[in-house]
This record gives sequence, structure tokens and C-alpha cells, in this order.
Amino acid sequence: MHVRTSLTTLAVAAALLASVATATAATQPLSAPRITNHFQLAASQQPENITVDRTGAAYLTFSFARQIVRVTPGGRPHVLATLPAPAKANTPNLGKAFVGGIARADDGTLYVTYATGTADLTGVWAVSPGGRPRRIAALPADGLPNGLALDQHTGKLYVTDSVHGVIYRLPARGGKATVWAKGRQLEPTTFAGANGLKLHNGAVWATNLDRGTVLRIPVTAKGTAGKIQVRATGMPSIDDFAFTGHGDTLVAARDDNQVDLVRPDDTHTTVLTPADGLQTPTSIAVHGSKVYVPSAAYMTGKDPNLLIARLGGGGGGEGEAPSGEGVLGLAPARPRRPIE
Repeated sequence: MHVRTSLTTLAVAAALLASVATATAATQPLSAPRITNHFQLAASQQPENITVDRTGAAYLTFSFARQIVRVTPGGRPHVLATLPAPAKANTPNLGKAFVGGIARADDGTLYVTYATGTADLTGVWAVSPGGRPRRIAALPADGLPNGLALDQHTGKLYVTDSVHGVIYRLPARGGKATVWAKGRQLEPTTFAGANGLKLHNGAVWATNLDRGTVLRIPVTAKGTAGKIQVRATGMPSIDDFAFTGHGDTLVAARDDNQVDLVRPDDTHTTVLTPADGLQTPTSIAVHGSKVYVPSAAYMTGKDPNLLIARLGGGGGGEGEAPSGEGVLGLAPARPRRPIE
């Protein structure tokens, strides 16, 4: 998530876009990128975050339309839920209601973050298959809940707050959210701090948009947060990310209109650019040998879309769980059902 509305910021964004490398095609290990879905900017169909089910169908949040949708490659968005509008939105940094991260449980329940700047609506929401959206946990109205990840083994949700620079944890069944991790590395410097979020190999991983970093926070035997580790640097405007299925190597979306391959040694390479169709990419999902990249057109103002590329070597079979949707390095387990 990276939405700034001032003319000064838009000018800076234009300069950033002009400076992006002009590769004519995807760089290995990505290949054969193609835009599979074009969305309607006039209808605020701007995809902020994504998760993918075992069939390859994508579930997206349309941030400013307040919608959760399901799409198949080449198909039209099917709206699963629209979150209630606030009487008067006052969302920090944005001013308008914002649906952010999304996670999906094995039973089909979808979870999203929602920020409105109002105490009655800001928090984590759940939608059961065929059901209506309901808030399962309140979060501070003066914050900006953003990234979201589900640990299906423990039935816990993790949430980044980009304004307060913390990570919350709460029961997926619903209940009180508590601060799980905090520290300077998660805090913003100018606009947004802790942003994208994934669970991987016994740790919670997050990005910091302002600082251009990828962070790893080990989960202790007691479930508490260990020391925050900086695992990658030098990536301005980094948003969300996903692991490739090869150790700690990941692919990261950057709001300055590129996607990077990030290696465990902190080296990173641009693998997708505007030449491939990027329009402010916001998030990443890896499903087997495919990489899904939604673009929200926040900065470019044209052609929000969904791009799919091939991942060389693959992340596993097509039936494997999508990246970031499993557990903290433990065997998958069906989560407890949310409160109806």
C-alpha cells in the first residue's frame, strides 16, 4: 500500500517511474509475463492485496471500492463482499476507507484488514463462504491496518499497522488484538512503516515501505516475538512480497513500478518492469510455477491489472498451498471456525 495525494508526491512518483530500468521482458527466474485481467479504474477496481486458492483462482481486495473479489485468469471480478462505508472516513494518510491485506483459510473463510479512521469499523473482518462480512477484531482508529497473514496451525492472525509501526496478533475466531512486535525497524519515517506480511519457516516476515527493508521476526517457543532482523535493504517503496519456494528467496512488489527478486544474501535483481505491464504493483502471490502480481495504478493512474508470470523451477506442485498462507514452518492444520 502506498497512496499519497499531494501534487508534490505525484511529481516525485513521476520522476521515480521515469528512472525505472527499461527492460523489455521479464528477467529470470520469471518468464512469459502476461496481463490476464484488466480492471476498471473508474469503478475504483484497484487491487491492493491477493491470495490464491488451490485451483489457481485469485482473491483480491479492491482497496477504495471496499470490495473483496474472486477472479480467474481472463474472467471478470466476482464480488464476494463489500464492506460497510463509514459515515465519514478519516483514515490516516489516506482520508478514505481502505481495504488492505487478505488471507484465506482452508474452509474458505476470507480475512481482510479495513481502515476507516473510525472506531466502529477499523479492524479485521471475516467473510465465510456465502456469508456477510463481520468485524472480528477492532484496531485503533488512528492507525492503518494493512498487511495480513494467517497461521492455520495456531489459529492466529498477524496484522501490520503502517502508521503505528507495529504488528498485532489476534485469534482467527475473533477477539482482542494485542501488539505482538514493535521497534524502530517497523516504524515509518515519513509515510508508512510496516507493510507487507508473510509467515515463513518459523518467523513472521514484514516489509517497511519507508525504510525499503525486509524484516524477519522469529517466533519463540512461547509464541512471542524474537529480535527483529533486517534481511534486505535498499528497496525504496517496497510493498508486499511472497517466497518462491526456494529457501528464503522472495519476490517483492515495489510501488516505484518494479518487482525484485531478493536473495538471502541481501542482493536483489529487478525481474519485472513497466515494460511487462506493471502499473504500481502492490502485492505478490506464488502458486506452484506461477507468480501473480496485481497492479493498483495508484501512481500511474491507468490500467489496474493482474499479471501472471512463470517462475523458473517452480515453487512446488500446482496443488500446494499458496505462499504465505500456511503456518510457521509446521504441518498444515485446519483452523478453528470463526465466530458466526
